[in-house]
Amino acid sequence: MSSNKKLIILLPPSEGKALSGKTGTKFAESSGTFGKSLGKLRATVITALRDARGGSPKLLGVSGAHLARAQQANLALRGAKTLPASQRYTGVVWDHLDLSSLPLALQKIADKNIVIVSGLLGLVAAGDPTPDYRLKIGASLAPMGKLSSWWRDELSRVLNRYCAGAVIVDLLPQEHSAAFVADKKAISRYLHVDLTTKSGTAGGHDAKAAKGRLARHLLLNRTDPIKALKSFKDPKFKVRILEQF
Repeated sequence: MSSNKKLIILLPPSEGKALSGKTGTKFAESSGTFGKSLGKLRATVITALRDARGGSPKLLGVSGAHLARAQQANLALRGAKTLPASQRYTGVVWDHLDLSSLPLALQKIADKNIVIVSGLLGLVAAGDPTPDYRLKIGASLAPMGKLSSWWRDELSRVLNRYCAGAVIVDLLPQEHSAAFVADKKAISRYLHVDLTTKSGTAGGHDAKAAKGRLARHLLLNRTDPIKALKSFKDPKFKVRILEQF
């Protein structure tokens, strides 16, 4: 793959988030790589969350102490302390991607070339300042309705422009993938990939660790992502291409 055809890896956020953030950082809708393009839509979501008092147990999918923390974070988004997305997300995928253990030069590439599809932010690059929050992209938030559908047109337009001429490996689960329609004219190559058991059944939650390792393997072998997908080895799971062009 020639150097001008960069590899973009699409990943989901994690429900688990690191608390608080770096001193002196303040989140704004215009923050980060996609803030200029998606700031107005982010503002709409943040306002809707405020109107919903941070979100109901049904909307956020949690209760008790988790609900209290989520509501508090969702109500304090504007001006909240931030962490880079890669440090904010603490789930299994991100633990096994383990960006902080990679060489610094590769971390800097990952900061721009790993893009997360988010219910709150629309799109966020791995190095972008990200507040603590809780909001699934499959959730229905009044007055917008299902967020994956609400985000789709603008998110697709912005992401296709960002990925012009690039190779995309889409590791998004179905509910996140529903928010993005890849443009064959803009993108050099598109591969929507998941992991299945050796017998071919969907990997589901158990495959999250393998997905993190696969993303890492792709980064380390980014000059030839097709070859990297074929050479990925895992004791339980194998790569399956769901869609490609």
